Amino acid sequence: MDKLKMQSPNLVDANISRIAAMFPNCIIENRDESDKIRQAVDFDQLRQELSAVLVEGPRERYTLSWPGKNEAILTANAPIAKTLRPCEEESVDFDNTNNIYIEGDNLDALKLLQETYLNKVKMIYIDPPYNTGNDFIYEDDFAEDTEAFLQRSNQRDEEGNRLVANTDANGRFHSDWLTMMYPRLKLARNLLREDGVIFISIDDNEVHNLRKLCDEVFGEDRFIAAFIWKSRLNKDNRSTNGASKDHEYIICYGKQIRGSERDQAQYKNPDDDYRGQWASANMVGLATADRRPNLHYDLINPATGTNYGCPKMGWRYEPKTMNRLMAEDRILWPEDPNGRPRRKAFMDELESVYTGFSSIVGDKWFTKDGTADIDSLFGSRVMDFPKPTGLIVEVLEQGDLNNGIIIDFFSGSATTAHAVMQLNAEDGGNRKFIMVQLPEPCDEKSEAFKAGYKTIAEIGKERIRRAGKKIMDELEAKQPTLLDTPSAANTPDIGFRVFKVDTSNMMDVYYTPYELTQGKLDLHKDHIKPDRRPEDLLFQVFLDWGLDLTLPIAKETIYGKTVFFVDTNALLACFDSGITEELVKMLAKHKPLRVVFRDDAFGSDSVKINVEQIFKLLSPGTEVKSI
Repeated sequence: MDKLKMQSPNLVDANISRIAAMFPNCIIENRDESDKIRQAVDFDQLRQELSAVLVEGPRERYTLSWPGKNEAILTANAPIAKTLRPCEEESVDFDNTNNIYIEGDNLDALKLLQETYLNKVKMIYIDPPYNTGNDFIYEDDFAEDTEAFLQRSNQRDEEGNRLVANTDANGRFHSDWLTMMYPRLKLARNLLREDGVIFISIDDNEVHNLRKLCDEVFGEDRFIAAFIWKSRLNKDNRSTNGASKDHEYIICYGKQIRGSERDQAQYKNPDDDYRGQWASANMVGLATADRRPNLHYDLINPATGTNYGCPKMGWRYEPKTMNRLMAEDRILWPEDPNGRPRRKAFMDELESVYTGFSSIVGDKWFTKDGTADIDSLFGSRVMDFPKPTGLIVEVLEQGDLNNGIIIDFFSGSATTAHAVMQLNAEDGGNRKFIMVQLPEPCDEKSEAFKAGYKTIAEIGKERIRRAGKKIMDELEAKQPTLLDTPSAANTPDIGFRVFKVDTSNMMDVYYTPYELTQGKLDLHKDHIKPDRRPEDLLFQVFLDWGLDLTLPIAKETIYGKTVFFVDTNALLACFDSGITEELVKMLAKHKPLRVVFRDDAFGSDSVKINVEQIFKLLSPGTEVKSI
């Protein structure tokens, strides 16, 4: 019976395997420090294979280089023996939600998500440290070799997850920032779908280096725009060089940005409209009544007299334009008076009507609005300079997102999660978020610490709870019957599963069994750490097998043993000891896709030997593994 790896994937081995499939003559064997034979690449031979002329050594070329780049590459590729431990007591609606909040180092989190979310993320938005000279950046551990790194990462390292000040007096000021960003962007790229996009907020301090870095990681041809956000409403007279810096950038890379109108798969003509194929397009606005009063009015169906009211953010069109759309029979009126009217967007009008997004974004949202968002939820300024929720809503719309996964691995106060829930409530979308935040300590003199929040992660989780409650209260006030049917499609998901990055559930001997001597065998009979729960083991299995971390889980007792049923029969897991053939046969009757047991949990050696045979007989399609 095969064992699960219980560690993040080794990206170096995966890359070598891809090269070996294409150029087997470029693969050689070397002995590592532990005298094991490992595959390696003959780079001289590979360079020749990829060149039409004789390769005679290095040549000058255009490239981005900095002190620490090689270490950053090693950091990105090295596997870690860590896990995500579920924290049900800090979660909201743990059993039903599709959202995730991860507390821990974002580099570790990105590595742990590689198997599960490879090529599945529609959009990434991050707001990393701007490297102004007053920021803190991650100080990462560099892997000297895989075995040593695995051994270290199994332990609680006092230097792990440490933020260090990066002052402009540092001789490697820009280099250290690039070294921090490179492995995170490289891992993030792996998660993006083919049509995915990434947005990165930045200012003048590193925008030039970020562009070059992203050209290398994502490809220069994937650059879409350097969007400009006017972050300040009034000029700053404190400027030392005479120029008030009133804007920031949002760098965007991806295949393309598409408004929802441009997704041709959505265009159909179910009513035989003479104008051809059309798609349903959102008409909800992006501004509150105090900012755009002309967009706030009740929308009434002239044929039925049904009043659909006005969304909190108004409509996208002023009354004159809306009346024209109604006269041209372009409005889709829902039968439910609590529904949201939408409009017909015709495919043949795309080139003449739709010309793409402007490179100027968020002209209605300023830094002060982000502060106001926090004040309205917490009653005090528990976070400095958060991005406005409205700005991130606009970014989400730029990214053509209606039902995909959004990741923010510098989530801070969780503005992105707030924006996702808000937009879902406005347009009925089914977007899902994954937030990642280091439990960075709050300054003891800060408003956050005085309010009882010890870390930034605590602020982020509490903001999601409060924002979710506010969104539901507003919906209930407008649609009193909404909460009576929680399974309704237009009920937004305001829950989230909390996970915390931690050392592996497995003892060191699980990863280095060759170091175990006969005299120490009894000391390591149990290879699972004593403080770990079955739920901890279950989610590490999720990561190893690449299962969605939000899959529904049911727990049953069968023949006195606790069995987890994941998504009905996607995975069956039992981590109790004393497994019997009777239990194995019962589980096999469910015909699960996968099943996992503890390696030392079988009642006898004969049961362990027979387990795979039982499944081959009763459920031949089941993949059987142990931990």
